[in-house]
Amino acid sequence: MKYELIHRTQYVYDGAVTVSHHLARLAPRRLPSQLCPWHHLEITPVPVGRGIHGDSYGNITAYFEIEGIHSELVVVAHSFVEVIPTIHPDPASTPAWETIRNECLANRLTPGSEAGAFRFASPMVPVSKDLADYARPEFPPGRPILQAVVGLTTKIYREFKFDTRATDVATPVTEVLKKRAGVCQDFAHLMLGCLRSLGLPARYVSGYLETKPPPGLVRLTGADASHAWVSVFCGEKVGWVDADPTNNVLPGERHITVAWGRDFSDVSPLRGVTLGAGGQTLKVAVDVIPRPDL
Repeated sequence: MKYELIHRTQYVYDGAVTVSHHLARLAPRRLPSQLCPWHHLEITPVPVGRGIHGDSYGNITAYFEIEGIHSELVVVAHSFVEVIPTIHPDPASTPAWETIRNECLANRLTPGSEAGAFRFASPMVPVSKDLADYARPEFPPGRPILQAVVGLTTKIYREFKFDTRATDVATPVTEVLKKRAGVCQDFAHLMLGCLRSLGLPARYVSGYLETKPPPGLVRLTGADASHAWVSVFCGEKVGWVDADPTNNVLPGERHITVAWGRDFSDVSPLRGVTLGAGGQTLKVAVDVIPRPDL
């Protein structure tokens, strides 16, 4: 499936800003299952300096700095992406989950021990007995890991309510577990905490999901949004497999990957520091437009 992506971010500052420095992770990753032939970042005011590098997780990261008095920042990321159909492994054919957990403890460098870097707590994802206990019914002894992951994905989907008013970007995972409500970022963090609390490596994935308007209604410009899901290491032969607890699916052509890391703090689409300003108002508009003609 081919898409045109437009992600517009606008900051309106309460006071004048004289200098600002920013990092943007808005470029879709280039993967075996995803092509990104074109990406452009339009920034207003025009930066005095900018550059691109790969971060420690291989995400494309743009740095830019703005000098001179300004009261607004607008960043528009424009991309063309092709997502190739994903063939998921038979969940029953994957190794037992304990095997994967033990691979991460190897005292030599292997794909499993490398993946093991993602089995620890991170700034926004704790490791705890409560999270392990919540996941454990889906992880009985000897169960194939992908079967267990699919089970946990379905459990979160069924037992948690999608509610944009229940949480904010800083809501702790422990509170999400108690409230049984949140948004895609919360459900991804929750699932990561569950998996890591069992000793399994899992990473946070940010990106987009193609959405469709209800029957009979036209698609509204800017009405899409960023999305988040998880990726779980399922062994050297299988590799990493994505799972989306918000929608109870293993992602395919409708999921577009931008970045991954330990949690949201590693992949924030746009972050920075400013001199001046005081408060600020943030507006974000996203369009994920199917473009079979590209």
